[in-house]
Amino acid sequence: MSAYIVYVRDRITDPEEFKIYQETAPAASAGQPITPLAFYGAVETLEGLPVDGAVILEFPTVADAKASYNSTLYQEALKHRLKGAEYRVFIIEGIEK
Repeated sequence: MSAYIVYVRDRITDPEEFKIYQETAPAASAGQPITPLAFYGAVETLEGLPVDGAVILEFPTVADAKASYNSTLYQEALKHRLKGAEYRVFIIEGIEK
């Protein structure tokens, strides 16, 4: 069953750290079974606090999504994201078709 990692960026707190994240995170996707569905396009917040940006990535399974997030390369990039921005990140399981 497919799974999705959703990254919701609330705000950038350190542009220099966030820039390092942007430069290093793409390498973590190499060889991973990722299908980007949305990647920082125009966002219209319908409810709740405004969203600064969002990413939705599709994976074949929850295990694949977790493996990608927990990969060594992404964990290295993540250190910079945590210093550079406030996010909410979650995995959601898809529905069977």
